[in-house]
Amino acid sequence: MKCKKWPVGVCSWSLRTDVQGVANAMKECGLQHVHLGIRAAVEDSSGKVLGTIQAQDWTITSTMIDFPQEDYSTLESIKVTGGVVPDAPWQQNHNLFMGATIATAKLGVKYLSMHAGFIDETDKAHAEKIFGRIRDLANIAADNGVILLLETGQESAKELRHFLEKLDHKSVGVNFDPANMILYDKGDPIDAVRTLAPWVRHLHVKDALRTQQPGTWGAEVPWGDGQVGIERFLAVLDEVGFDGAMAIEREAGDNRLGDVKLAAQRLAAACK
Repeated sequence: MKCKKWPVGVCSWSLRTDVQGVANAMKECGLQHVHLGIRAAVEDSSGKVLGTIQAQDWTITSTMIDFPQEDYSTLESIKVTGGVVPDAPWQQNHNLFMGATIATAKLGVKYLSMHAGFIDETDKAHAEKIFGRIRDLANIAADNGVILLLETGQESAKELRHFLEKLDHKSVGVNFDPANMILYDKGDPIDAVRTLAPWVRHLHVKDALRTQQPGTWGAEVPWGDGQVGIERFLAVLDEVGFDGAMAIEREAGDNRLGDVKLAAQRLAAACK
C-alpha cells in the first residue's frame, strides 16, 4: 500500500505477536511494509528469529530497538529510565544496540530507530553524557552502513533540532511520531515537521489528544480521531518534500489490529 508516493506499513510491536503472526496480520491488512522490532532477534542466540524474519515476503523500512529498563507508566518514570539516560544498564544497552545494528545490516535495512531518552540541555553534565552516548551509537551504526533514527516526543522539535545540529553526525536522523508531540505535550506536530524536516527519514502514523493536566500523559486514540489532523499532516509532508516510509503504530486500546486496519483505510481515503 502507498499513500501518495509514501510506502505505508505497520509497527510490528503494535500487533503484540511473534514474527509469523506479524506477517499474517500484515496480509490481513493489505500491508507489505513493516517497521520491525529487532530485540527478540538480538537476544536469540540460536538465530532462529532472524531466520524467520529473513524468510518473510515483506519490506522492512526500518528496524527498532527498545531497552529492557524502559518504564512508560508515567512521564516521570520514562524520564529516568528511557533510552540511553540511565547509567546502570548502559553497557547492556550498548551491547543490545550493537547487536541490533549488526542484525539490521544483515537484513539489508538502512535505518534503525530508538528512543534516545530525555535530552535535557539545561543540565550540562547530563547533556554531555547523552551527546557522548548517542555519538558512540551513531559511530557503531555508521561502521555497519546503518543510519540511527531518534524518535520524536520527549523534547520539543526546537530542542531536538539544536541537539542534532550540535551532534552534526551524518548517520543520525529522525523517526517522526506526530502523536508523541501531543502525548508528551511538546508542541504542534505540524510545526515540528517543518522544524525537523532536514532529518526526518521515516515516520509513524499515530494520533493522540493532548492532556488537560500538565505533567500527565495525553491519550493515544485511533488515527484520525485525535489532534494531528490527517489532511494537514499529509500536506506538510508534501510541503517539506518527505520521501520516506510511514508505519502505522498503535500502542493503546483493545483492538489494535482493527485500529491498524482503520488507519490504513483512512490513509487510503485521504491519499486518493
